[in-house]
Amino acid sequence: MITITMPAMDVSIEKQKNPQMSNIYGFTDFHLITREKGGIFLFYNDRQELLFVGKARKLRPRIKKHFEDTVSPMKNYRDEVATIEVYVVEDAVEREIYETYIINKYRAKYNVEKVLYK
Repeated sequence: MITITMPAMDVSIEKQKNPQMSNIYGFTDFHLITREKGGIFLFYNDRQELLFVGKARKLRPRIKKHFEDTVSPMKNYRDEVATIEVYVVEDAVEREIYETYIINKYRAKYNVEKVLYK
């Protein structure tokens, strides 16, 4: 049996109710997310239900693309995201393993690929 231990969370940002600063879908703290490092990210709704899990070689640009891109699997659900958790994981193979593990263990709602349960 293989045991997978989650890495420590590096950053968690929350959606602001009435943001006074520049924002993307209510998120004003993107500057806290590393621009140069890779890792995994998790989107949660306001009931702390896991909506989506993703991985990236460069975290901040990839996360922002989910809120700006027209082909993102999250394009119709962006308003649901209330919290973004970020985990820095430099190794590409480890990112792949963590992403698949989290999608299946916690049953991410909007991940349609890599789903092993039905």
